[in-house]
Amino acid sequence: MSIELSGETRLFPIVGDPIAQVRSPKYLTEIMASRGINGIVPPVHVAPSELAGFFATAKAIQNLDGIVITLPHKIDSLAFCDRVTKRASVIGAVNVTRRMADGCFYGDNTDGEAYVSAIRNRGGEPEGKQVLQIGVGGAGSAVAYEFLAQGVATLYIFDVDAARLSQAVTKLDAVFPGRVRAAESNSPKGMDIVANVTPVGMKESDPTPVPLDELTSDMMFGDALTKPAISKTGEFARSIGCKAMAGADMFDAQAETLVNFMTDDESKFLAGFELL
Repeated sequence: MSIELSGETRLFPIVGDPIAQVRSPKYLTEIMASRGINGIVPPVHVAPSELAGFFATAKAIQNLDGIVITLPHKIDSLAFCDRVTKRASVIGAVNVTRRMADGCFYGDNTDGEAYVSAIRNRGGEPEGKQVLQIGVGGAGSAVAYEFLAQGVATLYIFDVDAARLSQAVTKLDAVFPGRVRAAESNSPKGMDIVANVTPVGMKESDPTPVPLDELTSDMMFGDALTKPAISKTGEFARSIGCKAMAGADMFDAQAETLVNFMTDDESKFLAGFELL
C-alpha cells in the first residue's frame, strides 16, 4: 500500500493535548490509502487556550476536509461545529467533524458506538444487562448514551465529579427515561458489565477503577485505555476468567467509522444521521 503526498492531498488532522499517545495518524491514513483516498491524518498538538484559534485556522484551510478530536477538546469543540448529530448534542461533545460543500463543519461523537461495538466483538451482549460505568466525561457521556441506545436494562454511572454526574444522568434520563441512575459507589457487585471510561490505570501508581476483589468471573470488564495495552484491572479480570476488552479494541472498532464520517459522499452522509 502506497501513501501519496502531493499538492492534491487532503488533510484530516487529529487535535489533542497531549498528542504523542494517539494511534490515529498511521492507521486512519492507511485506511484512506486502501480506499484510494489521497488524504493524511497529521497529529496536531494544541493547548486548550489555543483551541479557538486552531478552529479558525482550520476553517480557513481549504484542503482540510475533517478533524478528529481527542482529549481534552471533545466538549469544547462542540461549539465550533455548525451542526451536530442528535447523539453529539445529547452527549455534549464531538470527536470528529467534516467540512460540507458549503464550508460548514458538521460534528458527531462515535466514541460510544466504538466502545459498545468493542464490547460485542469481545463477547459481551449489552441488551437487557446491568451495567456499571466508571466516568462520564466527554468519552464517558458518549459510551453511556450508546449503552442505553443499544438496550441495557439499567445503566449505573459513577463519577468523582458529583455535579458532572448529576448533569449527565439528568440529560440521559430525558432521552432514556427510567434506565439510568447515579451509582452511590464504584462497587461492581451485581453487575453484568463493568466499563471503565476514565484515565485511571494509565499510571502504574493509579488506583483501580473498581475494587478488584468485587469482580467475578461472570462479569465482562471494558477499558478505554490504550496505554498500557492491558491495564492492571484488565489483567486481573482476565486472570479470573472475565471476558474483557481494551482500548485497542475500541480503536479498531472506531477507525473505519471515523474515516466513513469524514469521507463518505455528502448525500450518503446526510441520509445516515439525524442532524440538529
